[in-house]
Amino acid sequence: MGTLTRGDVEHVAHLARLGLTDEELTRLEGQLNHILDQYAILARLDTDAIPPTAQTIELENILRDDVARPSLTVEEALANAPARDGDHVVVPAIIGGEHASERGGDQGSERGGDQWSDQG
Repeated sequence: MGTLTRGDVEHVAHLARLGLTDEELTRLEGQLNHILDQYAILARLDTDAIPPTAQTIELENILRDDVARPSLTVEEALANAPARDGDHVVVPAIIGGEHASERGGDQGSERGGDQWSDQG
C-alpha cells in the first residue's frame, strides 16, 4: 500500500539538503512506505469512543521543592569576574551604535578602551 516513489524520496532528500547514495534512497523508500502502511492500519481503527489526549502518561513534577538556602556571598560570586563595578559584573556592549553609552554600553571602556568598542 506504499505510495511514495523513489522520485518522491529523492525530492524530499533534496529539500532537506541530504546527499543520499542510491543504496540509501532505496532503503529509505522501503522504510517510508512501511511507515505509511502502518499508519494506514492505524487510520482504520475506530477511535470515536476515545477522547482526545494531549499526554499519554500522567504528568508529575519530579523536581525538588523550591526551598531557600544559603548561597554565595557577593564577594564569592564576583571573585573571578574579569571586571566589576561595585556589586555588578562589567561586560562589553554587544549592541553598538551611537546610543550605546546612553544604555550603559560603554562600561567596557574600563577594560582597555577600544577592545570593547563596536567594530561593525
